[in-house]
Amino acid sequence: MNTATLNIIGIDAETANSLAADLNTLLANFQLYYQNLRGLHWNIQGRNFFELHAKFEELYTAANDTVDEVAERILTLGAQPLHTLSDYLETAEIKQGKNITTDKTSVELVVDNLSTLLRIERVVIEKAADAGDEGTVALLSELISTQEKTIWMLAAWLK
Repeated sequence: MNTATLNIIGIDAETANSLAADLNTLLANFQLYYQNLRGLHWNIQGRNFFELHAKFEELYTAANDTVDEVAERILTLGAQPLHTLSDYLETAEIKQGKNITTDKTSVELVVDNLSTLLRIERVVIEKAADAGDEGTVALLSELISTQEKTIWMLAAWLK
């Protein structure tokens, strides 16, 4: 491989830009997921209020950290992370959850959002692995493992 085409961290610059674009899609979806969790945390009602209020806070705190990690990975690859609400809304597949107050609907939204994130992450991790981008692979591998466990637990709660 011609070293003139490598970026500062040794990944083909064109490939790094493509991965960064994919990560920006993930970032936009994570921002919608995060905001959905905030709304669920604020608006949950009913018998499971205390349990879900705390769970949604735990999840949005983790999502906030992930947003930062994904944005920093985009920067590491040499690109600029999306950072406006309009970009997020235009790019994300995840839709805004609005006026959701019930436990079952709330948890179903979280499971649906996490399933969307997993689908995106699995595509990106494959591309990153093919590019030899171990940093992105490591980030996404940890996310996927955590999210799979969260989906399993929430699915058990829904039963």
